[in-house]
Amino acid sequence: MKTYKIAVMGGDGTGPEVTVEAVKVLKAAEAKFGFKLDMTDFDFGGERYKRTGETLPDSAIEEFRKFDAILLGAIGHPDVKPGILEKGILLKARFALDQYINLRPVRLFEGVETPLKGKGPKEIDYVVVRENTGDAYTGTGGFTMKGTPNEVAVQSAVYTRFQVDRCLKYAFEYTKKYGKKARGVGKENTLGLVGKTNVLTYIYDLWERAFHEMGQKEYPDIRRDYYHVDATCMWMVKSPEWFDVLVTGNMFGDIITDLGAITQGGMGIAAGGNINPQGVSMFEPIGGSAPKYTGMGVINPLAAICAAQMMLETLGEEKAAKKIDEAVRFVTANKMKSMAAGKMGFSTSQVGDLVAEKVAE
Repeated sequence: MKTYKIAVMGGDGTGPEVTVEAVKVLKAAEAKFGFKLDMTDFDFGGERYKRTGETLPDSAIEEFRKFDAILLGAIGHPDVKPGILEKGILLKARFALDQYINLRPVRLFEGVETPLKGKGPKEIDYVVVRENTGDAYTGTGGFTMKGTPNEVAVQSAVYTRFQVDRCLKYAFEYTKKYGKKARGVGKENTLGLVGKTNVLTYIYDLWERAFHEMGQKEYPDIRRDYYHVDATCMWMVKSPEWFDVLVTGNMFGDIITDLGAITQGGMGIAAGGNINPQGVSMFEPIGGSAPKYTGMGVINPLAAICAAQMMLETLGEEKAAKKIDEAVRFVTANKMKSMAAGKMGFSTSQVGDLVAEKVAE
């Protein structure tokens, strides 16, 4: 029996509540598919910061390196200034553990409402691969004459060829394995580069050259498309069925994946993974900590459950991951009234029970 060491970090607000339901479903999969999850809880988040003044110490990073994956609930506390926890925990973990891929499926399930008129699960079915360690997020820059009328602020977007190549490699391999043709829902596997080559003529010139060089040499069977990021935002609303797998830089990826999340039904269903294919990856629901719902038992846990599903898929437990995906789809199509907190027709725990019971069948 294969054993995976999983660090579980519930975090803030409703994060611990949805994480409990994700763990419930993982245990159902564990029992059915014959692997073991050795899970260890960590209390990093706003309450710990208030008590101790620490976010994520270096010792925790070293401890995380001993795990196979991290399952995260949510970070964000109403009594802690915005940015402290996000930078001190999320960004620190991503950079220190070199989680250079942010993987965000944009898939609409049956029974889930979308604001896109005339679109359904067949049209909203694609994935965004976002580079997760470069761009304007590296902190390169600073202030001159801060606080004066002549203040200057500079924040530079920086990419190396190494960063670009490894992200593209992951995206091509992902498309080869999980593209629409590979999943039997399309005629070809397509990888689209999202950039801004007409204005950002250095960074996205690098991305575009690397994209075509790698595609021509190593992946001739994968169709390559290019989209300007502003046009991508329009097409995500008008014609999402055009997309299969998209790959882009950190900032553009940050923006378009939130747009994608709304089209797939909102924060209650959208999940993401911060992935180091050779190291420790971290999986999370993409919504916030929703502190106003804390302790009420009304928050939707499906995004956290989908994050757990992504974790198993990345670890190689694909049969279990597929079963969880099928269970979530069954529950949205046949049980739940809404994805919104307090309107699901079930409590947080009951939704977790429904998915776990379906996995165990």
